[in-house]
Amino acid sequence: MKRLLLILSITVHSMSFIFAQSELPQERVFQLGEVKISGTGNTDSSQTLTYRQIEKFNRTDISSALNILPGVSIANVGPRNESVVYIRGFDLRQVPVFIDGVPVYVPYDGYVDMGRFTTFDLAEINVSKGFSSILYGANTMGGAINLISRKPVSKFEVNGRAGIYSGDGYRWNVNAGSRMGKFYYQIGASQLKQKSYPLSADYVARKFQIPENRENSYRDDLKFSVKAGFTPNATDEYVIGYVNQKGEKGNPPYVGDDPKITTRFWKWPKWNKQSLYFISNTAIGKSNKVKTRLYYDTFVNQLFSYDDTTYTKQTRGYAFQSFYNDYTIGGNAEFESRALANNIFKINVQYKRDVHRENDLNEPVQSYIDNTLSIGIENTYQLLPSLAIVPGISFNARESEQAQEYNGTTKELTDFANSKNNAVNAQIGLFWDINSNHSLRGSVARKTRFATIKDRYSYRMGLAIPNPDLAAEVTVNYDVSYTRKIADKLSLQASVYRSDINDIIQQVDNVQPGKFQLQNAGKALFYGAEFGADYQLISNFKFGGNYTYIKRKNETNPEILFTNVPKNKVFGYADLSFLKRANILVSIENNSSRFSTSYGTKAKAYTLINAKASVKLYKFISAEAGLNNIFDINYSLVEGFPEAGRNFFVNLVFNDF
Repeated sequence: MKRLLLILSITVHSMSFIFAQSELPQERVFQLGEVKISGTGNTDSSQTLTYRQIEKFNRTDISSALNILPGVSIANVGPRNESVVYIRGFDLRQVPVFIDGVPVYVPYDGYVDMGRFTTFDLAEINVSKGFSSILYGANTMGGAINLISRKPVSKFEVNGRAGIYSGDGYRWNVNAGSRMGKFYYQIGASQLKQKSYPLSADYVARKFQIPENRENSYRDDLKFSVKAGFTPNATDEYVIGYVNQKGEKGNPPYVGDDPKITTRFWKWPKWNKQSLYFISNTAIGKSNKVKTRLYYDTFVNQLFSYDDTTYTKQTRGYAFQSFYNDYTIGGNAEFESRALANNIFKINVQYKRDVHRENDLNEPVQSYIDNTLSIGIENTYQLLPSLAIVPGISFNARESEQAQEYNGTTKELTDFANSKNNAVNAQIGLFWDINSNHSLRGSVARKTRFATIKDRYSYRMGLAIPNPDLAAEVTVNYDVSYTRKIADKLSLQASVYRSDINDIIQQVDNVQPGKFQLQNAGKALFYGAEFGADYQLISNFKFGGNYTYIKRKNETNPEILFTNVPKNKVFGYADLSFLKRANILVSIENNSSRFSTSYGTKAKAYTLINAKASVKLYKFISAEAGLNNIFDINYSLVEGFPEAGRNFFVNLVFNDF
């Protein structure tokens, strides 16, 4: 309690101007960071999460926030303690993450641990499923996720939260911004720290997990961001931004029943990321403009493996200390013309250079360098005032400039031969606003993903043979979606989709005795449906939810199963406000079982119920508290890695807008 009072005191004194809470207006979204297909209005509630929604459901990191949406499945890479999501069955290598349009990933494997990215300084999250703007560049095989930051509109504005939660955890965050004529700035700082998370009372203690709190599940994530902008006139804008994240985490050990899985005793003492970017928008005459992005992104990471759960000794053969020092530098230039009536034409050129450097303790540094170029065209033509057609095409090229391997026996570094791969993305979409309350869209998109450095060069602990010539995976995504509003009370969304995947990268066993290799060996079919509804029954009571169905079939090797995505997922909520100052929110989530391994190990189905209550204490101050997993369900996202049982949170909230 002393810690909570200290945090609250610091936060209170940091805020000089505070006003009543209200909806975050659209103009506080940093629109220069958006990547949208012009003229389509593709921001329905199945694709966009606002700041207010994220805070309302108390979703503190990106993956848990996205799990509210239909078509999104939260998962956990248990052996690495990484939180991820799948979009319509595609993982984060196939659905890249961006911050204000700047790509964010680990150059080595293309993944990003979404649990390290807090939501506190975001204005909204945009999710594109299947059909995504060509302007995102390469590797958008299954779509794209763009995290949009905030932009101030007043002379001074500030908001923040401070609180405590289960597992001796605490959080605080402050966002402040100011607009002074042609200049503005936005600053954010936050920390999310937890000693461990509590397990369900139904969890039965076993080797490597005796206490009631999860072993080695600590986390500490600090984030600082600053952005400064200059708007010399009504059309032009120039922005420079910087983000610094410092994190560390434990890696809970495996405690399941699969004898094929070896328990790891890992810690990640350093998970640090810095991003520096410049974004500009310059009008050329009345009908044209040029938009640019330049960025430099670094990722410094340490992974230590220990002998046992004491995490003190490193004497066994599997103990090591690994160090990673990566960076990505790149940029893009986008030209947009509205010179022709009813037509928006865009051409975009992107280049990025990924550098991955790794070494174990007392070994030389191995370097890997990939260069990726993407040239794309996207055109929106308004056939009728209510009907738009959007074709797009891009050429993408990836070239490996350097790839080294270290031989521990000879103590020598050698080079793999350089490799190249080209891929073409092409798509067309039809967007029809039947009237102000009905819209229908259909799209077909051929999308690709290049094999990562890890896909091509990793020996997988001596079990695999590298394959530098791996080609890009290819999918053709089909989507039909419908949205409708009825009397401003009921909103509906429905989608059906299908993805035909070729050249899928799969493990082929016994290429050499006892060793496998990743090859473009497979065909797969993903298909499914999504449905969502929200109903404002009376002015102070609203309820809604969504349902997701997905089927993934491995057509080439049916015995190799796709993992981490439940076939059925249901999310629902009820939201009641009363006495003009109080609110109760209850949500429920059901997931069917899912495969945790390609050979059939499963995580069981589960249902969670969460509740949150909030009350306005003064004009600008409110308090909130809640319980997650109220019925203390013992569940896992991946077999052998139990999630949190019943857990609580308490927050004090300040808002100046």
